Amino acid sequence: MKQNSFHLWVEAARTLCRPDAVHLCDGSRAEFDHIAAEMVRAGKLTPLTKRPRSFWCQSDPEDVARVEEDTYICSIDPDNAGPTNQWKNPEEMRALMHKLFSGCMQGRTMYIIPYCMGPVHSPYSQLGVEITDSPYVVLNMHLTTRMGPEVLARCEKEPFVRGLHSVGVPLQPGQPDTAWPCNPKQRHIVHFPETREIWSFGSGYGGNALLGKKCHALRIASAVARDEGWLAEHMLILGITNPAGKKKYIAAAFPSACGKTNLAMLQPSVPGWKIECVGDDIAWMHVGADGGLWAINPEAGYFGVAPGTSMQTNPNAMKTLDHDAIFTNTALTKDGDIWWDGLPPQPLKVSSCHPNSRFTVSAKQCPIYDPEAENPQGVPISAILFGGRRSTTMPLVMESFSWAHGVFYGASLSSETTAAAKGELGKLRHDPFAMLPFCGYHMGDYFGHWLWMGEKLVKPPKIYSVNWFRKDGQGKYLWPGFGENIRVLEWVFEPTNARKTAVGNVPLHFDPALTNIDRAQWLYEVEELERYFVLFGNKFPKELSAELEALKHRLMIH
Repeated sequence: MKQNSFHLWVEAARTLCRPDAVHLCDGSRAEFDHIAAEMVRAGKLTPLTKRPRSFWCQSDPEDVARVEEDTYICSIDPDNAGPTNQWKNPEEMRALMHKLFSGCMQGRTMYIIPYCMGPVHSPYSQLGVEITDSPYVVLNMHLTTRMGPEVLARCEKEPFVRGLHSVGVPLQPGQPDTAWPCNPKQRHIVHFPETREIWSFGSGYGGNALLGKKCHALRIASAVARDEGWLAEHMLILGITNPAGKKKYIAAAFPSACGKTNLAMLQPSVPGWKIECVGDDIAWMHVGADGGLWAINPEAGYFGVAPGTSMQTNPNAMKTLDHDAIFTNTALTKDGDIWWDGLPPQPLKVSSCHPNSRFTVSAKQCPIYDPEAENPQGVPISAILFGGRRSTTMPLVMESFSWAHGVFYGASLSSETTAAAKGELGKLRHDPFAMLPFCGYHMGDYFGHWLWMGEKLVKPPKIYSVNWFRKDGQGKYLWPGFGENIRVLEWVFEPTNARKTAVGNVPLHFDPALTNIDRAQWLYEVEELERYFVLFGNKFPKELSAELEALKHRLMIH
């Protein structure tokens, strides 16, 4: 066989990592079943008797979620990484990674995973190949990406993003393995944006190890999108059809664990409305032939937060999980099922449930999966929502005055932290566009790229801010959320009956406690944003500085 970049790279990785065996993945059901059975025999997976072809596993307690202190953007120019990313010299980091990866797969199998992000025949999709020594990663990539012989054939001929991953625990001959091998003391999740490479060492969990997810679909893809003129965003995509049969598509950016999956799979409480799910986490958006913004979901599955998901909060997600799913860090019950906080009381619970426990499942199992998710051209986006978890200040919903004002909404986004991010719970954290941990280049340039995209759009979507988490003086949520969120989407679908405020247009038909604008709180918000935006230096766009000054002026005269 003629050697090409794919084979040469695989051989270089094999030589460096020195595995005992090499397996080229074909993406088949038989392959999934075989690897799962091997993991069950090794005590790494537990079959669930209550959920056909589903499994439970538990990570090392130190190996969960994302770890921003161990995540690096190794651009050639440190200024391209910007103040929100950790930068290291790419030559020095590459030397360190070669040292860590040398012999790291001894005693293990090297799996080669060719995958496609997005519909296989879409001009907006990207190819990737992840090399890993984790069978857990293989099973999850089966569910969250598109794999198969056609993808492999394309990877042998076309450019692809290169991902090299290891749990970082080589085995000596006869040495027993642990149920969850990892090496958190040497953990590095490293991105080389110019060469489209990801090197991840020491972690076996989530986006640290499933390199198609945040590493490829956001950090690398955002840099590609900047270079090629599109957007790679941490956004859900949903289709919404009104009682008259008119359908629109909405994209929405929320920080992790702030309700993206619940909104993406919304079961409306108002009769006659219909929601369909294109994606719950990532959107790649481009300017269409009609001058509008179009989006594909690059993922083929969900890696969702389990706690809080229930038949009351997200019945469609629960139905998606009836079979063919992987559950990580949930509780395991004696009768062969899973449990987490938010589900009915479970007296048979036998293991603890980590607050960042997850489920992995194919998107096609979702009962409201939108068939247009497979459309190679994507879906047309009519509105974009930005929302964080805020107990005060932010109203339930507000509409921006313009594209630039909407970009200001995105740049101003902040949220009270949850278990999806390491650190103190409940602390207010700036998270512009919900992309703070995921933007692969200087965020000041990223804001500018959004403004540039607006200039290219003939029919730009309207941009909104939403906040399901506002509380009263006693700490009680003012909005019921979940299925009731259709009432907000109904107004976004047709934003009539609005009043103009200093911060945006708000609907008239909701309780004023949900939409009132507290001038003192907003003046404090302006001061906080002035302090925060200094972080981006001279790369902070003058258009957004003008929006901040205009907001301050409107607040002073109202």
